[in-house]
Amino acid sequence: MENPAKLLRVDGKRLWRSLMEIAEIGATPGGGCNRQALTEEDRQGRDLFVRWCREIGCEIRVDRMGNIFARRAGIDNSLPAVITGSHLDTQPTGGKFDGVYGVLAGLEVLRTLEEKGIRTKAPLEVVVWTNEEGARFSPAMVGSGVWAGEFSLEYGHSRVDKAGLSIGQELERIGYLGTEEAQPTPIKAAYEAHIEQGPILENQDQVIGVVTGVQGIRWYDLTFFGTPCHAGPTPMEDRRDPVKAMAWLCERLYGEVRAYSEDARITCGDLRATPGSRNTVPEKVVLALDLRHPMPEGLEHLHRTLYRMVEQVQEASGVAIDIREEWYSPPVAFNKNCIEAVESAVQSLGYSHRRMVSGAGHDSVYVSRVAPASMIFVPCAGGLSHNEAESAEPGHLEMGCNVLLQAMLASAELS
Repeated sequence: MENPAKLLRVDGKRLWRSLMEIAEIGATPGGGCNRQALTEEDRQGRDLFVRWCREIGCEIRVDRMGNIFARRAGIDNSLPAVITGSHLDTQPTGGKFDGVYGVLAGLEVLRTLEEKGIRTKAPLEVVVWTNEEGARFSPAMVGSGVWAGEFSLEYGHSRVDKAGLSIGQELERIGYLGTEEAQPTPIKAAYEAHIEQGPILENQDQVIGVVTGVQGIRWYDLTFFGTPCHAGPTPMEDRRDPVKAMAWLCERLYGEVRAYSEDARITCGDLRATPGSRNTVPEKVVLALDLRHPMPEGLEHLHRTLYRMVEQVQEASGVAIDIREEWYSPPVAFNKNCIEAVESAVQSLGYSHRRMVSGAGHDSVYVSRVAPASMIFVPCAGGLSHNEAESAEPGHLEMGCNVLLQAMLASAELS
């Protein structure tokens, strides 16, 4: 006799309504969301999620990094939990689906099980991780990173935004400085549903990405030291211009990345000039640099190339360049059993799919270091994310949530 749980499906319309309701918090004129970590908007999003979870009888725990755990009891609560989740914080001009889809897909799984009166042997948990984006506080994924032991609690609490406000201060201010220790409890399996944030699924007309791992990421702050001088009287050949040196380095790095591998990535995401006057050659320029590659040797090649080219530019330009290594997240391979649970769920549901590596970092990177983990991707229009125009089809979001439901049921087991 076929397991009746195999026929269970989520309520796609309810999932969509929840996504649209939370998107109203921090809604931007361009149709996106600005719900940066630990702002008032983030607090409102957290409060709404907690209320929804309590309405279906979940126990809520908040740890000292502000990570929220909504637990649905199992038949045997001594068993390791099966968890899912993502984040509610956004980029300053973010979309409606990045992160929040993974949180509300988990909530929809719990709502569906509660509605149908289905109990699992193991408990289930939906997690909201703090400061995944790294937009307000650097580095990214700091909440899951502290929880998984990558960073100390002191390091996590000490991260500051551009105004000098710390994560610890802001957690206390918004009421999410929890008392639970930020550390793992026993976990059987962890799944994260997410929009792809790239164009591969859409281009290949596939509905589900079975994610096998995440490419490696290195973040750097490069400071170029020049000599401030007047824009008019100072001849070009007499200047020690940090902007010119930065442009020269960037041009060479972009060329090297293109030549090395189609899988390599470089992004110059933030530029700050001091003193920041239109008619003064800057005293210094700080460049935030992001390098990525799915293979350890590829990321190491880009790392070595950066240092080699910095030396060359310093020598040629006379501009001193300081490199500060802000963050390193090595390439990740997800758990074989979790990957197979996702793939088996996709096959039983009859959805088109492909295996793939994630180009973006996710909280599952750190979760995978302490628990078996994998991810589920669904397409987003044009592969566009970190953008107010970010868009996803309701039907694709529903199908991804059905995959999550079946994978979690397989791991948590039924009575």
